[in-house]
Amino acid sequence: MTTHRLLATSAMGLESIVADEVKALGYETKTENGKIHFEGDERAIARANMWLRVSDRVKIIAGDFKATTFDQLFEQTKAIPWEKYLPVDAAFPVQGKSVKSKLFSVPDCQAIVKKAIVERLKLAHKRIGFLDETGATFKIEVSILKDIATITIDTSGVGLHKRGYRLGQGEAPLKETLAAALVYISKWNPNRPFVDPFCGSGTIAIEAAMIGQNLAPGYNREFLSEDWPWMSKKIWDEVRLEAEDLANYDQHLDITGTDIDPRMIEVASNNAIEAGFADLIHWKQRQLRDFTTTSLDGVMIGNPPYGERIGEKEDIEQMVQDMGRMMENHPTWSVYMLSSMEKFEEHFGRRATKKRKLFNGFIQTEFYQYWGQKSTRV
Repeated sequence: MTTHRLLATSAMGLESIVADEVKALGYETKTENGKIHFEGDERAIARANMWLRVSDRVKIIAGDFKATTFDQLFEQTKAIPWEKYLPVDAAFPVQGKSVKSKLFSVPDCQAIVKKAIVERLKLAHKRIGFLDETGATFKIEVSILKDIATITIDTSGVGLHKRGYRLGQGEAPLKETLAAALVYISKWNPNRPFVDPFCGSGTIAIEAAMIGQNLAPGYNREFLSEDWPWMSKKIWDEVRLEAEDLANYDQHLDITGTDIDPRMIEVASNNAIEAGFADLIHWKQRQLRDFTTTSLDGVMIGNPPYGERIGEKEDIEQMVQDMGRMMENHPTWSVYMLSSMEKFEEHFGRRATKKRKLFNGFIQTEFYQYWGQKSTRV
């Protein structure tokens, strides 16, 4: 098998989590903004797609080089051994982006990269005329940052946040990758109770259940690179078999999702059934202030409403105040809330133990972390 330069992409602020995931698969990493670099063979491509919970995509770096003229972009793209990746009938749409670079016209860059690849493939495969592009799809991206062009091939296809279980969603759904990151940051483990009091379509609770039972997030979906002739079906079968063997379906879970909206409880329940957690996650329609528990050492993770509409802001501020007072009665519980509210700590009633800046889509938020006291239970 061939060793490839690979790239796992991530949302800003989540790079260290994705890097830890890649390292857990056995690969060394190098991290920059939104990018985690590593090397691996075809099996690494399959395993990364199957197991990375927080990454957005896994890409192959076909080449990178400095390009300040269209001639440089064309010649250096053409110098990449595309025939190693693309069969003669490959379909290869080219996307592009350019930031702070002399080559700022993205459509021109895309067209030049496309032309260079066509010329290389025609030469390598001894073809005259057009390439028919009726075979497997290879999505190419040319990204130029400060005159450095990086050309990648997407191995994932649909983004890795698409696990395949979300049948329905609310108005502002949390991406599955971000939900998994929140669970990772909390260091929750399946021996502790877990509650999401603003569960919406159930994403955080479902991601926690998948982590708790060590279920591969990509197990029930397909990937673009499965159709590539040099990615053998045997590798994918073995990687899926490995995922099945590592799953701990017998792990007991104490996970609850609640929401004030009964329609969202129904949506969350249906999503959980699709994910395979029909009887493992408890869903309840209730207001936050009705939360009660006799359990110790629990973890509460939530994404409260952001209050975009007139009159909502005051209601949400009151809700955060209620939550702060309520959780004083459960000192061994840890509370983790993702919010864009400017004075969240003031309304909660105390300063967070730790904060982490995260982006929910394009919305800048803080992940407020309130660590509970250690209980005396054995």
